[in-house]
Amino acid sequence: MGALQDRQDNFRAALDPYGAATHEVFNQPVELADTNLYDSDAALKEAVKREGAGWAADGLEAFGARAGSSAFLELGVLANRNPPELDTHDRYGRRIDLIRYHPSYHALMKASIEDGLHSSPWTDPGKGAHVARAARSYMHTEVEAGHGCPITMTFAATPCLKLQPDLAEQWLPKVQARVYDPRNVPAEQKQGVTIGMAMTEKQGGSDVRANTTRAIPVGAEGGGHAYELVGHKYFVSAPMCDAFLVLAQAPGGLSCFLAPRWRPDGTKNPLQIIRLKRKMGNVSNASSETELRGALGWMVGPEGRGVPTIIEMVAMTRFDCMIGSSAGMRMAVSQAIDHCRQRKAFGAFLIDQPIMTAVLADLAIEAEAALTLTMRIARALDHRDDPHEDALVRIGAAIGKYWICKRAPGHAYEALECLGGSGVMEDSPMPRLYREAPVNAIWEGSGNVQCLDIARAIQRSPQTLEAYFAEVAAVKGESATLDREAAALKDDMASLSDFETRARDLCDRLALCFEAAALIRAGSPIAEAFCRSRLETRGAHAYGALTGVDAKPIVKRAAPR
Repeated sequence: MGALQDRQDNFRAALDPYGAATHEVFNQPVELADTNLYDSDAALKEAVKREGAGWAADGLEAFGARAGSSAFLELGVLANRNPPELDTHDRYGRRIDLIRYHPSYHALMKASIEDGLHSSPWTDPGKGAHVARAARSYMHTEVEAGHGCPITMTFAATPCLKLQPDLAEQWLPKVQARVYDPRNVPAEQKQGVTIGMAMTEKQGGSDVRANTTRAIPVGAEGGGHAYELVGHKYFVSAPMCDAFLVLAQAPGGLSCFLAPRWRPDGTKNPLQIIRLKRKMGNVSNASSETELRGALGWMVGPEGRGVPTIIEMVAMTRFDCMIGSSAGMRMAVSQAIDHCRQRKAFGAFLIDQPIMTAVLADLAIEAEAALTLTMRIARALDHRDDPHEDALVRIGAAIGKYWICKRAPGHAYEALECLGGSGVMEDSPMPRLYREAPVNAIWEGSGNVQCLDIARAIQRSPQTLEAYFAEVAAVKGESATLDREAAALKDDMASLSDFETRARDLCDRLALCFEAAALIRAGSPIAEAFCRSRLETRGAHAYGALTGVDAKPIVKRAAPR
């Protein structure tokens, strides 16, 4: 050993005869890469089997290996380092409204579409179809979240378009095809297309009934007929898509329309992009302000029923918000644990120091609870012919979207802090996770909007609340803490006359009891720790303030391999 050390010292001296080398790199982690995102995620594997998609395990393992590879992770880095650019006109002054993306973004889109993330539960329905698709989306979002926007909207467009059979017959074969074609050409020249959304206006925001975009009938009126749309859309999600679901005021009231980028005669439809939004997160994906200057669109569903029509799409996009925020939490936990198991301070690895172990365990609890609830809703989506499951989707997607997405930003920050100064460096994945975390909480309705939707669902369909409490009651007797909290919540929701003044408190408690019940039903080893740290204290503490909880097994369970 001494001779070997001497040779190494002599070699370094020969390379650096003047003693200019000041240091060696040690006590620094090796980057987390080339890990199987499925095989190393115990909670995900258990959820897939439990919720009915065990048949998909082999495919998911192969998917996880590719998604966790260095090359695939690098696609996410490059897509966010090179954001999209807008060319409104060509070099000769002709209007083109072309958005240019880095090749990495197209590679991610191609992978997602070829894997069926935009369509598989519709084209291949059956036991566990939504569960398997959710697992794939979860892992893809761990790699990169921005490209998920057009994937989600294309996925969510199917139930909306089915409300207008003539349009569905024309468009769905291409909407559901596993072919990615990013060219800015008419849909008739493509085998596969993507669908975006244009609802939001400056004066209304989430209050889409305040929209002022007008729809003027070209000839006959009503579902399936053509209108010209005139107005300004403040947020158009994924403006490079081939067609958009748009809300506009028809003579009979607010209605839903499908507006393609190109007219049937091959001329450009005047959906004119004014500018791309400069977002703090979701950088790889484009969002725009767009003028509709007589854009041709076809009515989807009955006239004056725009909100009920497009709500079929919104329900699916909100579910994907749950997937996205859960995935962000998982990647944040993985990064934090991986850093702390390689980094020493004060003579010991960070992961072995009790104060850090408690923080990592608390972060892992939050992430697994989010995933467990998300996958429970995925199973409900697979069984909407069951009245209980259908009611659970209607209330559960809103509860989950509200809570999981709202918890994500604080979770991302705490995970970032585990990496110390390295966590705020832009060559770390943590700044991207941190900036991405608030996006889902706002997209498809902010927290207050979700609370109001929960109240609306309960008031219009009381069976939704009945299904919720039946779900919680199914694990009665397993946790005295949950039993006590659920009983108090039920009493407090006996009257909803003043719901708005108590909305945040009630919705927080709905979410926590729902997550606790889902974890207990799943037989999760973190269920007791969740009830103790979230229900007994109502979560009123910083991450890491766990009491009476053995943190080490929780961290070990969550650690990526």
